[in-house]
Amino acid sequence: MNAREGDTQAEFRDFVLSWHISDARVLMILALLATLFAAVSATAERQQVADSRTALVTVSDARSRFIVDLGPDDFVITEAGQAREIVDARMADYPVVVLVDTSGAARESFPDIRKAVGRFLARLGQRPIALGTLSSPPTVVESLEEDRARAAARLDALTVNGEPESLVLQSAAAAARTLREAGSRFSAIVIVAASALDPGRDTPEELIAAIVDSGTVVHAVVNRGAPETPVGGGLDVVRRLSDQTHGVFTPIYSAASYQVALDRLAERLASEMMIEYIVPPRSAATDIQVGVRIPGARARGLGVE
Repeated sequence: MNAREGDTQAEFRDFVLSWHISDARVLMILALLATLFAAVSATAERQQVADSRTALVTVSDARSRFIVDLGPDDFVITEAGQAREIVDARMADYPVVVLVDTSGAARESFPDIRKAVGRFLARLGQRPIALGTLSSPPTVVESLEEDRARAAARLDALTVNGEPESLVLQSAAAAARTLREAGSRFSAIVIVAASALDPGRDTPEELIAAIVDSGTVVHAVVNRGAPETPVGGGLDVVRRLSDQTHGVFTPIYSAASYQVALDRLAERLASEMMIEYIVPPRSAATDIQVGVRIPGARARGLGVE
C-alpha cells in the first residue's frame, strides 16, 4: 500500500466515524423531541378532560391565629367524598372596593373614619383597590386600576357633603357592577358607615338580589350609636346583605372603634388563600370539604368559584 492509498483509507474512516456521530446526535434530538411532544400532548389531553375550581379559605391554629405560610401539599379538598388534585395555593389577591360614608351623618366621626380606612388600605397587601362613597349619586372615586398611593391621596381629599343620608344599597350595587366588570373570581365590598343607615330609595330586595348575584362578598362596619338602638330598618338590611354574601357585619358604638373593627377585617382578608384544584369537566361543586395537613390547625372555606 502506498502513501496515497493510506491517506484515502484514513479519510474514509474519518468520514464514516463522523457520520455515525452525527447520526447519533440526530437520533438523540429526535428522541428528545418525541418526549417533549408526548408531554405536551398529555398536558393538552388533560386540559381537555378536566376543569379547575378555586376555593377561598383561611387556616388557623389551635389558638385561632391565622396561618399563611402554606403550599398545595398542605391542603386536602374533597367533593362528594372524592379527593381532588390541588395544583396551586397562593395568597388571595382579589379586588376590593371600600365605600366611605361622606353623608352629613359622618360629620363628627369623619376624621376617625378616614384614619381607620387609610390604615385598612395599607394593610390589604398587593391587590386592586377602589375607593367609593356612600353618597348621592353613588360614586367610585378611585378605579381598580389606580395605585395605592393615589387611593390614599384621594381618601385624604374626601370631605363630608350636605346629604343627610347615606345611600348604602345603591352605592354597593354600583360597586358590585365595577367588580363584576373586573372579571375576578372573587371580590369584596367594605362598607364603612356612620349611622344606622338608610336602606335606599329603591326597593331593597331588588338591590340586594343584584349584589348577591354579582358574587361579591359584602363586609360592613356600622356605627350603631347607643347600644340600646333597636336593630331594624337600614341596619337590618345591611346585616342581611352581609349574611347572604358570607361577609362580616360589625356594629360599633363609638367613632374610636372604626380602627379596631377594620384592623380585624384587614387581618382576615390578608390571611385568605386561594386553592386551585382539578375537577371533572362540567361537574357540580357539591359537598366540598377543605382540610389542612397540620396538627391542631383548622381550614375554613369561604367560597368556591
